[in-house]
Amino acid sequence: MINNMNQQELYDWVVDLLAQMFELDKSTITMQSNLYEDLDIDSIDAVDLAVKLKQMTGKRLSPEAFKEIRTIEDIVTALSNLSDSPST
Repeated sequence: MINNMNQQELYDWVVDLLAQMFELDKSTITMQSNLYEDLDIDSIDAVDLAVKLKQMTGKRLSPEAFKEIRTIEDIVTALSNLSDSPST
């Protein structure tokens, strides 16, 4: 699904997903939004997000990559990198 998306499409997809999962107002989410500080997502929510991303993409973020994610831009970059790698 994510393989053919550009950065903007990935961003829109991530915003829609976050808004749906965590009942966030899409208009408050930007590329620089910090998941923990700006969007009030806690560590359990972050794990739920990782599971949902794997379900929807068929690919798993490595624990190292996941630990580095702080912003929406980080998620978009990680997903973009995943789309270039084989399924796991």
